[in-house]
Amino acid sequence: MILKNLIGTAAFVALMFIVSAFVYKNKTEEPHQNLSSKNNGFAILELFTSEGCSSCPPADALMGKIAEEYKDKPVYILSYHVDYWNHLGWKDKFSSAENSQRQQQYSRTLNSQVYTPQLVINGKKEFVGSDQDAVENAIQNAIFSSNNIKIDLEGKVLTKEITVHYKTAETNSQNKLLITLVEKKSSSNVMKGENEGRHLLHWQIVHQQNQISLKNTSEGTTVFPLPQIFNPNDWEVIGLIQNTKSGEIVGSTKAIFSPS
Repeated sequence: MILKNLIGTAAFVALMFIVSAFVYKNKTEEPHQNLSSKNNGFAILELFTSEGCSSCPPADALMGKIAEEYKDKPVYILSYHVDYWNHLGWKDKFSSAENSQRQQQYSRTLNSQVYTPQLVINGKKEFVGSDQDAVENAIQNAIFSSNNIKIDLEGKVLTKEITVHYKTAETNSQNKLLITLVEKKSSSNVMKGENEGRHLLHWQIVHQQNQISLKNTSEGTTVFPLPQIFNPNDWEVIGLIQNTKSGEIVGSTKAIFSPS
């Protein structure tokens, strides 16, 4: 009788172990499977970085990791290389005054300091760009709390330029459409400054951002010069709608490259 009970108990424990293992396997194999929100939410990650900043490479690397982990999710990354580090020994070839000006804009709307690496999510929240836990939590919160205004984008690669046709139903005069040409990955050998001697990798690099007023039109075409070395697989176009007063981003998408 005792032996029979022991066999029955062992069988039950074994069964529970199998069930538990099956549930755990499903959870671990699909870490982001619950990120599809009912309201079609999204997360725009804007990183302000520089090759002249020794604290920035970990944030750059985190953007590469996020880009891979969330490649099939509505998570879009824009890495802005700022130019105010350039006078400290090394000129960042990806930097621009426009990128620094965008960060200054956020400093005013978010009442924040200007620093690198700084990350802004959906134009509403900022923190240190290398803080992985903060980034992961902010992505999930953004996706579940945002409501994506629809944007249609179609990019065509021509001989000397990239044309992007846009269309949206958004007509709020306080909102503007930003269309950004992004290089997915690149690198540099840094010869001077805080990162002297390092080979730095970068992801989702902003090359040009065109701003379009939605006051009088919600459909049209914008143009980017074709980069010298261009492969459509290595580049993408990201569109977003942003409120000019609050800084909040209320819509986002990626362009589809079609044959010219």
